[in-house]
Parts: sequence; C-alpha cells; structure tokens
Amino acid sequence: MPRNATDWMKAPGLAQDLDLRVELPVAFAFKVEFFNVPGHGGPLQCSFQEVSGMEQTLETEEVPEGGENRYVHQLPTRAKAKRLTLRRGLVDRGSPFVAWCRRSLQGGMEVPLQLVDVKVQLFGQLNQPLLVWSCNGAFPVRWNIDSFESTKNEAAIEEIELAYRNCVSPS
Repeated sequence: MPRNATDWMKAPGLAQDLDLRVELPVAFAFKVEFFNVPGHGGPLQCSFQEVSGMEQTLETEEVPEGGENRYVHQLPTRAKAKRLTLRRGLVDRGSPFVAWCRRSLQGGMEVPLQLVDVKVQLFGQLNQPLLVWSCNGAFPVRWNIDSFESTKNEAAIEEIELAYRNCVSPS
C-alpha cells in the first residue's frame, strides 16, 4: 500500500499507465505565418496581439418527425467557417501583408483575388508548437482601424478579418 504521493506514483497499476504530466498552453505564446503572399518569397511572419475565429460549425436543418411531436430531427447540412480576426498595433504600411490586404480590398472585382494560406501556432513552455491551425484559401474581407480618442492613452489598433475556405488542425 502506498504511503505518500511518491509511493503511489511508483505503485504498480493505473498510475504507471497514465502520463500525469499535463501542459496547458498559454494564450499569449502564438505565431501567425502567411504563405504565398504576393511580393514575398517564403513564409511571412506577422506580429499580432490577438487572433480569433478559428472556428468550424456544422449547420443543421430541423426536420419534424411525422406524427411524433416530442422531438425534431437535426440533420447536418454544411460546415461553416468563422472569419479569422487579427488585431495589432497600427504598423508600417509598406509591408507585403499590408500591400496584399490593400490590393484585395481596394481592387474591387477588377483585380483577381489572391488567396493565401495562414498558419497559426500555439506554443508550449519549451517553445514547441502544441497546436497548429492551417487556414487555407484566405483573403481579407474587412480592415478596421479603431477610433482615435484624445482622452485615451492607448496605441492605435487595426483589425483585419480574413475569410477562408477551411481551417484544419491536424495536431
């Protein structure tokens, strides 16, 4: 019979079969990379203070059962992706990322839309990727600059929303 926590961990049985080390990721250790950005050769790293929208939902259609009023069947119809939202301080307007956003949003239907792939990585304590999301076929659909207020002592923030074809997390 184990006498203390250390003895319990050494005891034969379930304790040896379990990996008791749990590393919970922190939300501030992440990296965002863009691939196939026009005017840039390799992966393009950009800094953001916040990333959200890596969400997939499965829409359903309600179908009532004929003659049965106690429940309704929920049938899946299609998968839907939320927009990827990136927030950061207002930065240099000359970057390839900003040029791509500007060209996509201001070009209207006259300029062909150039899709890029976005990879978001969440890192662990040893700086290794714990979770990775790959959002494919992304393009900007909204670019917002927060309001300027003389009573605030804050950095100017820009928010960029990207629509994407799909977002997968193989890890």
